[in-house]
Amino acid sequence: MTAQQVVDTALAPKAGKKRIVVFSKSYCPYCAKAKTQVNKFVDSLSESEKDQVEVEVLELDNRNDGSAIQDYLEQKTNQRTVPNIFIGKSPVIHNRA
Repeated sequence: MTAQQVVDTALAPKAGKKRIVVFSKSYCPYCAKAKTQVNKFVDSLSESEKDQVEVEVLELDNRNDGSAIQDYLEQKTNQRTVPNIFIGKSPVIHNRA
């Protein structure tokens, strides 16, 4: 699969669920905080809402194509850094301040 296909597949709705996708690196402290916040958000949902949400985390440093995915995300979002979070197919703009 190409990097674009990996990203597009990750962002594609599955079984009618809303998707939250976190492109991350396992050693990144900002990514750890972002993943914690995503988990807190999902935990705050009602059971019926949780059934409608699917979270996927792609640890780019653990993938052979991680650098290519990061290059593609930069083209798509003008952001090369991680975490790079999408809700559905829309990127979430973040501020590390």
